[in-house]
Amino acid sequence: MAEASIYEIHDPRFRHLIVTSAGLDELYSGCRWAEGPVWFNDANQLLWSDIPNQRMLRWTPDGGVSVYREPSNFANGHTRDRQGRLISCEHGTRRVTRTEIDGSITVLADSFEGARFNSPNDVVVKSDGTVWFTDPTYGILSDYEGYRADPEQPTRNVYRLDPATGELTAVVTDFVQPNGLVFSHDETVLYVADSAASHDDSLPRHIRVFDVKDGKRLANGRVFSVIDNGIPDGIRTDMNGNLWSSAADGVHCFDSSGKLLGKILVPQTVANLTFGGPKRNRLFIAATRSLYSIYVTATGAQVP
Repeated sequence: MAEASIYEIHDPRFRHLIVTSAGLDELYSGCRWAEGPVWFNDANQLLWSDIPNQRMLRWTPDGGVSVYREPSNFANGHTRDRQGRLISCEHGTRRVTRTEIDGSITVLADSFEGARFNSPNDVVVKSDGTVWFTDPTYGILSDYEGYRADPEQPTRNVYRLDPATGELTAVVTDFVQPNGLVFSHDETVLYVADSAASHDDSLPRHIRVFDVKDGKRLANGRVFSVIDNGIPDGIRTDMNGNLWSSAADGVHCFDSSGKLLGKILVPQTVANLTFGGPKRNRLFIAATRSLYSIYVTATGAQVP
């Protein structure tokens, strides 16, 4: 494909983050809503969610695609902890779980202050082992990506969980629909997407950024960037401080000040993405029905 058909260059620096001769590869098609890709370098595999189909899928370079878990409890976002275990957000059970090395599942959290979560959506693990996740209402709005229910939480929060002590804290409580989240490579800031415009164009479609204080508190929240096509959902950072966000027309890349550097155009609405491959330079993209990948020159951060 020609460069112009894949990329939009908004800033010359974007050319140094992409491989202009690289193609966008469709690795699989057949999902209803692809989400939550997570790379396992030690197993040379990618796992991701097909939320409405109640399954998690696995892709390997040699073996193609197979079913990893079915039913999946309408699992959405995933990450790995510092021991390499899978951490998952489940819409159906409204909980955050950990898959142990033997395959058993441990419930890390399913309620806050005596009330059930809305529907945990996306999750990251900090280098100290704490688990940070978002809790919008998408999984209880209908029976398509979970089970319709009334919210029990008065707000839609970002949480910090310390699995070692069980301490659970709502670190931000003023989001409309918090969604994807990711730390900068040095963990000095946390980015969180607000995707509320998915159901009301007058509501936010931006990414906010917060300073991380003492490793556990967030301060100085401000708007980092606004998505100009669709909404921000899953987000990732690279080792140079850039942020890569999902959007309706593909993947948008911003520098650390929030300036749009460029876009990788994708034929379907992008829900989430992650860096993978042995060099963390292969971008895996979950986009509506399909899983895509493309090589870049950037090196992804936030890999255990």
